[in-house]
Amino acid sequence: MKKLLSVYQSANSIDVALLIARVGIAALMLGHGLPKLEMLFAADPVQFPEVFGLSATTSLALAVFTEVICSILILIGLGTRLAAIPLIITMLVAVFLVHSADPFAKQELGLLFLLPYVVLLLTGSGKYSLDYLLHQTEAKPTYSRELAVK
Repeated sequence: MKKLLSVYQSANSIDVALLIARVGIAALMLGHGLPKLEMLFAADPVQFPEVFGLSATTSLALAVFTEVICSILILIGLGTRLAAIPLIITMLVAVFLVHSADPFAKQELGLLFLLPYVVLLLTGSGKYSLDYLLHQTEAKPTYSRELAVK
């Protein structure tokens, strides 16, 4: 019981929490992005909101990029902070432009997606990610003959 009430967290528990958040939010967003990907490549005319003066097809293509490609990057933990930025922008556009006249219940989903993306932007992907593996290999010093001579 004491551990449940503790405000101090181990580094491992934070990394596990980031892994769960990353995989969970990415999988949920892929559920929204894959139907849009099908819509983009369908023969039917594109039915999608035109945002910032962009055509419906261009808006849909940008949404597909963020919701599919950026979600996959977050899922595997590659460029997590950078991948979170387009997703944050997409959720802000969805909430404050596309659904601005809708009731809060319609805006709520976009806000719920927005929160973990902001957290991932601030924290990064954690230890269980490709970002961590790539930075570990970069951080290792290489053997140098000059260092051996000294």
